[in-house]
Amino acid sequence: MLTLYHARISPNSRRVWITLLEKGLEFELVEVKMDGEQFKPEFLTINPFHHIPVLVDDGFNIVESLAILDYLEVKYPTPAMLPKDAKDLAIARIVQLVTVNELVPATSTFLLQFLGLPGGDPEEIETAQRKIATVLKFFENLLDDRPYFASHNLTLAEVVAGTVVTRLPKVGISLSDYPKLSAWCDRLVARTTWQATEPTPEVVEAFKSIVVARMANSEGRRQEAEGRRQKAKGTHA
Repeated sequence: MLTLYHARISPNSRRVWITLLEKGLEFELVEVKMDGEQFKPEFLTINPFHHIPVLVDDGFNIVESLAILDYLEVKYPTPAMLPKDAKDLAIARIVQLVTVNELVPATSTFLLQFLGLPGGDPEEIETAQRKIATVLKFFENLLDDRPYFASHNLTLAEVVAGTVVTRLPKVGISLSDYPKLSAWCDRLVARTTWQATEPTPEVVEAFKSIVVARMANSEGRRQEAEGRRQKAKGTHA
């Protein structure tokens, strides 16, 4: 039995969850609460880097979502979720890696907005918006007359990029300038696998509480450090 350790709020976890569903596999879901469960000894035994997702298959622990997707594609090749043609395969891989290396870091700037919280550095947000626009334009140009990237069928490119791009309108980033990409998003969110794995409002609120608590703790530590600095300064005045 396959077991997926995941957090529903995480796009990295979601891409594996969607792939398991798209391939029609039987699996067990184990929710890892991001309030500290990922640091507990029992979880560190399966992933010492305390990240999710982790897929366990008959005692074999697989970390890193892209590695998990490759594992599933090779071990469970039906339905195929990577093209066989060299050019098409390259496009699928490009989409995956551009998402991970370029798009995800830029979208992390909008975490507070996604959670409905105030804050965010205006300059960082502007820089992130430019980076996201570059990626979206690049993706728009990669799409042809086929419904998916380099394929008539859903691929791992969709699973990786789609779990990020479809969230962009929720943080105020419009897809109206990218008609092919917008239509591509509509096709994805209409799929039952997307609907089944969409974070619920309750999940978002729970994660929001964790983020707010972390921000408060960070501010408290900052104030304590500043107090010690001022005290030391007064001592040596």
